[in-house]
Amino acid sequence: MLPAILVNQLHKEFRVFRHYRGTLGAVRNLFSRDYRLVKAVDGVSFKIQPGELVGYLGPNGAGKSTTIKILTGILVPTSGQVQVNGWVPWRQRRVYVARIGAVFGQRNTLWWDLPVIESFDLLRHIYRIKLDRYRRNLEHFRQMLALDDFLNTPVRSLSLGQLMRANLAAAQLHDPEVLFLDEPTIGLDVVAKERIRQFIKHLNQQRGTTVILTTHDLSDVEKLCQRVMMIDHGRLLFDGQLEELRRRFGGERELVVDLAEDYTDVSVPGAQVVEREGLRVRYRFAREAITASELISRLSARYRLVDLSVKEPEIEATVRRIYEERLLEK
Repeated sequence: MLPAILVNQLHKEFRVFRHYRGTLGAVRNLFSRDYRLVKAVDGVSFKIQPGELVGYLGPNGAGKSTTIKILTGILVPTSGQVQVNGWVPWRQRRVYVARIGAVFGQRNTLWWDLPVIESFDLLRHIYRIKLDRYRRNLEHFRQMLALDDFLNTPVRSLSLGQLMRANLAAAQLHDPEVLFLDEPTIGLDVVAKERIRQFIKHLNQQRGTTVILTTHDLSDVEKLCQRVMMIDHGRLLFDGQLEELRRRFGGERELVVDLAEDYTDVSVPGAQVVEREGLRVRYRFAREAITASELISRLSARYRLVDLSVKEPEIEATVRRIYEERLLEK
């Protein structure tokens, strides 16, 4: 099967001109155009298969948005190979953009002074969407994204959550094969985030839309993505399953146990007691030293248990640790 997205040795460099301050500096700026090269993307390679939903992670300035802008045809790379469903984004842009959808967080793609529904109508003509398909998609999106409350409201009057839902619906009216999402839940409240996440999941699972998602909200990643790619300083550092990332860098897990009796000693080999409050005990254990099932077996052999739960390290803490300690560069 041919990949939906193919990126091979992608490079993007920007020339940043040096600016000199002061009176002499101002004169020098007139006659000198010294610059330095900034490598925004430095040899990135990956493949995404049709129907995958992939999280593309990295700190600010890592190269995520630059990669997305190249994939959508907004930027031309310095060198490297890029194909999206067989199209080269920046060379075949007019034909290509009719087959993709893109949403950039806090960037509006609708007409500012028009009601939302009129922007949708204009997009129908721009993308030459058949009327029956347009009506079917619009009805479906109205329900999933709760658009009815603001369909006739000018775009300039929408809240941030309403604006993001409207832009997401607009990006899907023409049934694109690939959807690029750059921070789609940034600044949104909990209700709006969950509605957008459910919509993205529906597009991927029910319609088979290939999705690449960049986000700083790692709850999006946990709820939507099985595969993640991590980039920093323009270089791809990790490409694999989210569970593999947890396993390699997640650190210690926790087991919370409710005991049936008040035991004097609640220790167990392979785990450390980190907190005890009444009959509830919290243990911490290393995943490479013992499995959760083995630890539970040891506890049940020693004590009478009422309830228990295993807590994984938060993905946000895991990713922060990876970047702060540069674990993927060792």
